[in-house]
Amino acid sequence: MTVLPRSLLLLALILAAFNLRPGITSLAPLIERIATELSLSRGFISLTTALPVLCMGLLAPLAPRLAQRLGLERTIMLCLGLIALAVLTRLAAQHSYLLIGSAIVLGAAIAVAGPLLSGFIKRHFVGQVGRVVGWYSLGMALGGAGGAVLTAPLTGLFGDAWYFGLAIWSVPALIATLLWMGLPNQVGGPQEGESAGLPWREPRAWLLSSFFAIQAGLFYAIATWIVARYHEAGLSMLHSNSLLSIIMLMGLPSSFLLPWLAQRFDARYTLLMLCGLTTCLCLAMITFLPGLLPEVFAFVMGFSLGGSFALSLVLPLYEAGSPLAVSRWTAMMLFTGYGLGSLTPILTGLARDLSGNYRLPFAVLTVLALVMAALAWLLGRKRQAQG
Repeated sequence: MTVLPRSLLLLALILAAFNLRPGITSLAPLIERIATELSLSRGFISLTTALPVLCMGLLAPLAPRLAQRLGLERTIMLCLGLIALAVLTRLAAQHSYLLIGSAIVLGAAIAVAGPLLSGFIKRHFVGQVGRVVGWYSLGMALGGAGGAVLTAPLTGLFGDAWYFGLAIWSVPALIATLLWMGLPNQVGGPQEGESAGLPWREPRAWLLSSFFAIQAGLFYAIATWIVARYHEAGLSMLHSNSLLSIIMLMGLPSSFLLPWLAQRFDARYTLLMLCGLTTCLCLAMITFLPGLLPEVFAFVMGFSLGGSFALSLVLPLYEAGSPLAVSRWTAMMLFTGYGLGSLTPILTGLARDLSGNYRLPFAVLTVLALVMAALAWLLGRKRQAQG
């Protein structure tokens, strides 16, 4: 087995993580325009965000089994190739069925790659989990922010053809696929007495999954509808898009900083609870006073959302001992978390259609953030009791 430099393995991890988000977040700046041009309802167009998230949940349990059959690295490489293909298909996204189909393939690929990247960290970076997860979550935050911030200007470079702006994100996915093709593949079965199934009988696995479901639902609902909420409140479309950009960009420092702080001070659950309470406050302001210091609350909410996501990725790495076990815990967290979280952007869009404005659905999102903080407190309390 060829021994590769840690720096190359880390680069491969960051590039893979980067490509887990642009295919989803790149739709946010263009979603109202696409809905109008294709004559789609808001509930239907939200499927472009919701279906990948749903697939990321429903298909996550396949990840450990595919890794056993094909090998961890080979499976991740195939997933990156599927991401590139799905995003490239959006060149023909004027046909709504291809736009929805690309979302399904994208979600399937992300569903399998996500848990396996956690196992990849456990395999190659033992003793460096906090630092490496920081880079991993930073890579995802960069991809998410890039999709949200750069898609509109990139669309302008292609004659304002929005389907070119969406399809351009196939390029970094192709680059990542080529890099992973060069990594040595390891095929390994479970350790003695270890199952490839998910930890359904573990109460803490359910708590982690519930927390992740709310966190994911909040992120994707905000990524899908925050621009529309600000625009409805009287802000210009340019101003509203800039606030989404702030939210996404502020996920960059928190995605790197908070996992490091959590490991340095053993304060994972305290930080998660603070992130939940902060997100709750910011959503309350966006719901009831969206014109009051919008940049400040976008700045703070972006930091808290990015931090809560990065910290939630760390948790399975501390609950399981082997790469396969970490993949199992992560797969269950993503299966239940994304499966439930995928409903949030759909329900937000439907609530907007039924109520006639975004205040009601954003009030519900505010309550969900408070529940997320309560779950973080419960996780920390149970860990102390076990300790």
